[in-house]
Amino acid sequence: MTENQALARARKHLEKFELDLIPREHEKTTKTSAEAAEALNVELGQIAKSILFRSGGKYGLFVAAGDVKICDKKVKALLGGGRAKIAKPEEVEEITGYRVGGVCPFDIDSAVPIFLDSSMQRFDVVYTSAGTPHSLLPISFEQLQLVTGGETVDIEKG
Repeated sequence: MTENQALARARKHLEKFELDLIPREHEKTTKTSAEAAEALNVELGQIAKSILFRSGGKYGLFVAAGDVKICDKKVKALLGGGRAKIAKPEEVEEITGYRVGGVCPFDIDSAVPIFLDSSMQRFDVVYTSAGTPHSLLPISFEQLQLVTGGETVDIEKG
């Protein structure tokens, strides 16, 4: 899928909710949380990173604040499997339909549970990828819950 197709897919999904959520494209790469925070001149925690984990034979998409370290034990418990590992790039694209660095936390296979890090609630706005390493979506936590159907959890290591 090209970047334009991935961004169009994200936009089409957002239109269903009639929330006027519009992804913003950037010339600078927003592939990592640090790059995205720098491009937007916001706190690292405001960048919502989307990471696909695999535990046993089950996948789960974890959306966490950019300044949070995700606890493997909590991932394992939520997925109910063996050792939790970050999915390989080819698995990420196969399961989510998006490439690493542009994984959008919505409009993915409904069989993949989405878990939202509760620490993102400290911000009025967080920024998720919108399908490409050059796009970000400003969104409130409540709106993120709505468009992802995600479960709010505490996944921070600590």
